[in-house]
Amino acid sequence: MKRKIAILGSTGSIGTQTLDVVRQHPDMFEVDMISANNNIDLLAAQAREFSVNNVVVCNEARYDALSNALQDSDSKVWAGVDSLCSLVRSERVDIVVGAMVGFSGLRPTLAALEAGKIVALANKETLVAAGSFVTRVMREHNAVILPVDSEHSAIFQCLLGANGNAVEKIHLTASGGPFRTWDKQRIAAATAADALKHPNWDMGAKVTIDSATMMNKGFEVIEARWLFDVPPSDIQVVVHPESIIHSMVEFEDGAVIAQLGCPDMREPIGFALAFPARVSVGNKILDLAQLGALHFEAPDTSRFPNLRLAYEALERGGNAPCALNAANEVAVAAYLKGQISFYDISRINEKCLAGLNFVAEPKLDDIFETNAEVARIANGCIS
Repeated sequence: MKRKIAILGSTGSIGTQTLDVVRQHPDMFEVDMISANNNIDLLAAQAREFSVNNVVVCNEARYDALSNALQDSDSKVWAGVDSLCSLVRSERVDIVVGAMVGFSGLRPTLAALEAGKIVALANKETLVAAGSFVTRVMREHNAVILPVDSEHSAIFQCLLGANGNAVEKIHLTASGGPFRTWDKQRIAAATAADALKHPNWDMGAKVTIDSATMMNKGFEVIEARWLFDVPPSDIQVVVHPESIIHSMVEFEDGAVIAQLGCPDMREPIGFALAFPARVSVGNKILDLAQLGALHFEAPDTSRFPNLRLAYEALERGGNAPCALNAANEVAVAAYLKGQISFYDISRINEKCLAGLNFVAEPKLDDIFETNAEVARIANGCIS
């Protein structure tokens, strides 16, 4: 039987690449629901191509435009996050792909987990902001989270060969982003256009800026803590500019298992959708002889302080990671608009963490309150 898929954020980088995997395997997958926030033209085109049953625009002001665009189709049109949360619970849906950007992905992801779904999770902010709560909901409802981030997919794949042996250390690889070889003075003057020129990966603007500041890697450290139940001290970041080794797992005897492949997000997407099977996704096949060499170096938290802040927030626990995520979302948006400088992002993040109204064991309401409160503080810093 075909696996029926709901894609939260189908017009973004992960969403469009998910649809490309589906496009290559129409015998295996069927798209039941897609959603977007504003990109009506692409959303409507996707609905037509894949004969999607339910189409949701989260920005309710765009409902009429989407409804008009699909009035002669069989797709049912919905608006708002509440509709999204309701539709992911449908018995028609087997796998929910969490490809929304930012904190907005938390509510629909939780709705899918409460319905016992398989969630192929690319929205890292969900676990960063509410990792303890999200993983508890997953266990209580016998749901499953399959990681779509290339690094976490790699760790998951390595662990499949662990045969139950305990993990000694996780090695998260990082490309180093576009500023890996730049000195601090040059980085300080970097524009958003500079930061968006990632050397290896084709990603959305928010994730690409996070990669340039290494906040993306910091968030992945927090994700790994919750996905694989390991303490922060056992998660080590190593810069690997070729992005060929996507991550590694070290065991007690010193053995290290790594997962390798050319940088292409369709590989971890396809692995999550077809698991435990592997399917071709049209990606470039790795040629080690042609590559010749792989390089590694330690991250520099002086030039990239956001990585340090992520570890500090994780060690502090409670609502600190949520606060860091909220501050970073606001700061990155301002940087993309040219309102602040590159290092203002980490300055705002640090200030918001320092002034946090700390909650040691946050409930879900606390997470939403923290997100809103810190976003207001971060906007005040920008003003």
